[in-house]
Amino acid sequence: MVNSMKIVVLDGYTLNPGDLSWEPFKALGDFETHDRTPAALTVERACDAEIVLTNKTILGRAEIAALPRLRYIGVLATGYNVVDIEAARERGIPVCNVPEYGTANVAQAAVALLLELTNRDGHHAQTVREGRWTAATDFCYWDFPLVELSGLTLGIVGYGRIGRAVGRIGRAFGMKVLAADGRAEPTGDDVRFVDLDTLFRKSDVVTLHCPLTPETKEIINAARLAQMKPTAFLVNTARGGLVNEADLADALNHDRLAGAGLDVLSVEPPAADNPLLRAKNCIITPHIAWATRNARARLLNVAADNLGAWLRGQPQNVVNAAR
Repeated sequence: MVNSMKIVVLDGYTLNPGDLSWEPFKALGDFETHDRTPAALTVERACDAEIVLTNKTILGRAEIAALPRLRYIGVLATGYNVVDIEAARERGIPVCNVPEYGTANVAQAAVALLLELTNRDGHHAQTVREGRWTAATDFCYWDFPLVELSGLTLGIVGYGRIGRAVGRIGRAFGMKVLAADGRAEPTGDDVRFVDLDTLFRKSDVVTLHCPLTPETKEIINAARLAQMKPTAFLVNTARGGLVNEADLADALNHDRLAGAGLDVLSVEPPAADNPLLRAKNCIITPHIAWATRNARARLLNVAADNLGAWLRGQPQNVVNAAR
């Protein structure tokens, strides 16, 4: 064992429901994992730990203050909004995330949602299983307009690693690609950078790949939706908070938008009265774009590498480094 520090995982089940090994962490200290931790038990379970790992369990200012032995926080994800990084910085506690592990998976999921919106293969396969084709008068049928992607315009909001991957797939389908990202440098790809107003007006598909920040919160709202073509589709595999869900449901239900494919919602799991659960032409998957076994294995291994690097005095992927 490299060191005797106590390592506690607060919510390990989502990352590792049993098909991966925790051995990379066990080699680094006295390891303990919990499948899930309710808020009331966070401090109790982490109180003896120098090292705490979390995916979605919140480590806010109060929790951090109540953990005097805490020296390191590892986030088992890319997003780190579950940790009060300022409170950790004040204590000299590094917060390390995993910035890249699921690029290919999230891009694949975004395009899968788009293909379901345009081809409706899942729906039509279900009608075949229910006997509708067997009973059909004609040799084929379809319940929704079938949309060809070639020649359409794909608008990408956030042109980082995932946005670029989606753009490559879109171009393979013959789509024209627009991108809006004030921080991105031109890549040499066949992509035209435009402002958000132009992107929303010109795109046949808008796909979101930007972080959730105060500036991007509810970037999809009634005003933005009004700029979109009524034949356009919206895809969101980034963060649910990018979308005003009531505004999107209203646009879908009144045919001001052709459809939406979402892998994320503002509250997860969603409340039963979330308007998108019953909105027209809205396809929702349960935040699984990141969750292939390959991607989860990469995430686990990088998170262990982060911890190992910190133990060697060479911290990496620190999101709250001293300014």
